[in-house]
This record gives sequence, C-alpha cells and structure tokens, in this order.
Amino acid sequence: MKKLSLWITGLAFSATACAQQQNPTALKYGNVINVTDAKKHLSILASDEFEGRETGKPGAEKAANYIAAEFKRLGLQAPVNGTYFLDVPLTQSSLNVDLNVNGQAFTNWKEFVFQGPAADTKINAEVVFVGFGTAEEIADADLTGKVVLWINEDKPQDGKTANTGYRMSTARQAIVKAIQAKKPALILAANDGLAKVLARFNGVNPSGSASLSLKKADKETANTNAPVFMVTGAVADAAVKATGKTYADLRAAALTAKQTQVIKTTASVSVTSADKDVKAVDVLGFMPGSDPKLKNEVLVFSAHYDHIGLVTKPGATDKVNNGADDDGSGTTGILEIARAFSQAKKDGKGPRRSILFLGNVGEEKGLLGSEWYTDHPVYPLANTIADLNIDMIGRVGEEYIGKPDSANYVYSIGSAMLSTDLHKIGEEANNTYTKMKLDYKYDDPNDPNRFYYRSDHYNFARYGVPIIFYFNGVHADYHAPGDEVSKINFPLLVKRAQLAFFTGWELANRDARPVVDVKPATPAK
Repeated sequence: MKKLSLWITGLAFSATACAQQQNPTALKYGNVINVTDAKKHLSILASDEFEGRETGKPGAEKAANYIAAEFKRLGLQAPVNGTYFLDVPLTQSSLNVDLNVNGQAFTNWKEFVFQGPAADTKINAEVVFVGFGTAEEIADADLTGKVVLWINEDKPQDGKTANTGYRMSTARQAIVKAIQAKKPALILAANDGLAKVLARFNGVNPSGSASLSLKKADKETANTNAPVFMVTGAVADAAVKATGKTYADLRAAALTAKQTQVIKTTASVSVTSADKDVKAVDVLGFMPGSDPKLKNEVLVFSAHYDHIGLVTKPGATDKVNNGADDDGSGTTGILEIARAFSQAKKDGKGPRRSILFLGNVGEEKGLLGSEWYTDHPVYPLANTIADLNIDMIGRVGEEYIGKPDSANYVYSIGSAMLSTDLHKIGEEANNTYTKMKLDYKYDDPNDPNRFYYRSDHYNFARYGVPIIFYFNGVHADYHAPGDEVSKINFPLLVKRAQLAFFTGWELANRDARPVVDVKPATPAK
C-alpha cells in the first residue's frame, strides 16, 4: 500500500510540474466575468429597440452610446480628444445595377451579385470565355473592352482537393487582378454554388440596397478596373448559348485543356450610383498600464458592435435582425473583460501594459471601422502587441450541434499566423484556466470560408500585429432574425470571454511582448 501511495503522489507531482500554475490574481478577476452581467448587456444591445444596429442607422448610434457609457462607468479613459468616439468617415452609395446577357435580363442578389467598383458605367460588348483564368488561358487573349466569362473556382490539381466555393481564394483574387490588367470592360465570375446561397435572399440585398465604403480623399483617383459580377450558372448559360453548349460543358472541357474563345453574343451592363456621407464611430476605452517601462505598449481587445439592421424581405413577421450572437456576444465579451480589468485596477492590480477596448463599426459592411482605425491608429501599431478579437461566442455552431463537447469548445483562428509566442500563450491560458477544446479547423489562410479575412482582427494582421480570433462558427440563424438573445448559451459565452481575458492578462503582464516570427499571409484585398 505504501509503495502504491508513493507512486500516486509522484504521478500527481509530475503532472502538476508539467502544467502551468494558476495565477490566483488572474483567476480572481477572470471570475468577475459572469452570466448575470453578460445577460444584462446583451439583452440591451440585441433588443428590438436597437433595430439590428446597422451602421449609419439610429440603432448603431444607440449601441455606440451604450458602450461609451459603460466605458465611462468603468473608469476607462476617453482617448479621442476627450471622447470615446473615433469618427469613421463613410460614404453610402445607392446602386442601380442592370445586367442583360444575350437578350436575357437578370436580377441583382437573385442571379448575380455586383462586386464593384461602383463607378457609373454602361457596357455593351462581346463575351470571351477564359476557362479557369490560368496564365496560359489569358496570356494571348485579347480582352480589351470585352466581357470576360471566368470560372470562379480553383482549378483542380493532382493530389489536391480544389476549392470550388464561390468565395474567392487568394489565388483567384490574383487571377481577377491579372484579368483586369488586360483592360476588359467587365468580368463575369461564374460559380454554380452561388445560386443556392442567393436563393435565401430572393433578390433582396441583406445589407440593404445601398453599400457603404470609407470616404476617399478628393485627391484619390477613382478605381478604373473592370467591375466584377459574381454570377450563377444561369447567367453563364445565357452567355455561352451561342456556342450550342452549356456552361457545364465548357467547364468540363476547361478541366483538361485550354478553352479560351470568343463567343458571338453580347452582355450589357448599366451601373448608376448616388452618394451621401454617413455618420459612424468606433468606440474606444483606454486603460493605461501601471509599469513605466511597458505602459507605452498596448494590447487591444476588439469586437464589432454593428449588425445588419432591419429585415427587408416582404411579408416578414420578425422585422429585426437582432444580432445577439453576431456580434452582440463579442461586444458583451469585451464589456465584461473591461469590467474585470477595471476591478483589478481599482484593487491596485492593474495591468502592466496599457489596454485598448475597441468597439468597431461597419464590420458587416466590409471591416470598415477596423480598417479606419488601423490606417489612422490612436496608438501606434508599432506599440500594439496583439489584438484579441471576439466575433460570435454565444452559440453552438452547426458543426458542434449534438457533439459531446458542444458546450466546451471555441474556434481559435490566427494565433500562429504571425507569432508562435502568441499561439503558445493562448494554448497555455486555456490549459491552465478554461480547458476548452481549441478547434483549429479554420486556422488556415486557404480555408474556403476565409474566416481569417472576415473579421476585424485581419486589419491588425495586415499591419503585422499578432492576433487571435475567437469564434463559435456559423449556425442556422447567422444573419437572420432568429439570432435572438433567447438562443444564447450564456455560460459558454462567459467561458469563452474568460479565455480571452486570461490570454490578455498574460499578454498585458509578462515581461516580453510576443515576437512576430512568422511571415504573414498577404492575399490581395
């Protein structure tokens, strides 16, 4: 019995020695984050009163004011000339887009999606099919002034599974630029999978009939590249009808041989726009660090507070896209994390480095608020040690429904994209405190879903700032009225927010900032 007892004791000691010890102070303040307060914040932010928090609309302004009031209540500094608001200059462009191919009219957000640029234009030109747009297929093709029909898929290669989704991979974005360099009038990017996605929208843009973009300085020249239309197979079939074949026929042939050809048909396009300025703000709360040697370095916690606004589909009974998970949950997360750090500071245990809590606007319109902040930072990006971005942490994603670990996981994206240090810090924080499953399925710049590029962290990463993106995955209520507070798993939201807090606690208090030691992925924008 004694030998067995000694063996067990030794085993326990060995296991303890291999694990990082919990910091009682970090644990104390991590536990400040709780379900009661999280539910209070989210029930307000995702209420019908906030009308889906669409950028440029009254609901988003209400959300910004609520976040700023919380930052003030917590004692955070107002770092933008004495306010919590950083103006983000936006332009709203109302577009009217007509597309006619071979005499057949098609509808925006039903058979195609206009990608821009949005300069007023009228085009009537013959069609050139360029297959998968490889260098061989476009090298000798005369595309000047033509309508280019292109297969918007990655061409299959031996031993590799091709990405056939409609979202453009980095390689495909490069192909678009190569085609545009040959001065075509228009690009039709065809993908059969687009029809299934557009069927849910029934010809109505879920983000509204107008698009938002950052306002350009007067001296900047307009984008003169050929506009891009993402089109369904139906549009592509109309474009190739004169050949006597279907788009599927030409696609199949392009898999094995060069298929560049001029098609004796025409496509016509009319794009007209009207612009107006839109008011929008990022919301910033700042906590100065306590260590004179480190306080000039800044850790950022970010989340976007905007969503997609009111339902535009005729006959809908639920008129509000509440966005409880996307991204009311992340916004709630940073408010709770800010409360935990503020309590620590009040108790004389404030972070050694400074912390910026950043509520971004315009994420749903193209990461606009974070793009503006990183292009015009209040605190130098050279001094910004990391961005911990929280976007959707309140639900169980579709891939985890019914799984044993459905209530104890989070997708971790980007932690090792720039810094192996940051990846280790995130892993150790989880192993020490929260012990969730860190799922790295989407932690890949070539992920067909392109999640690494689809939230605000990416604008920090493009400047070389290490990031972690915490994400629960999409679900049936993604960008739909069903994204309600009643469906939020608050204990899971709290646990994921605590993981971000514990990771941030280590980053804000350790002696050395995470080293950037990985070459960044640099896709075309």
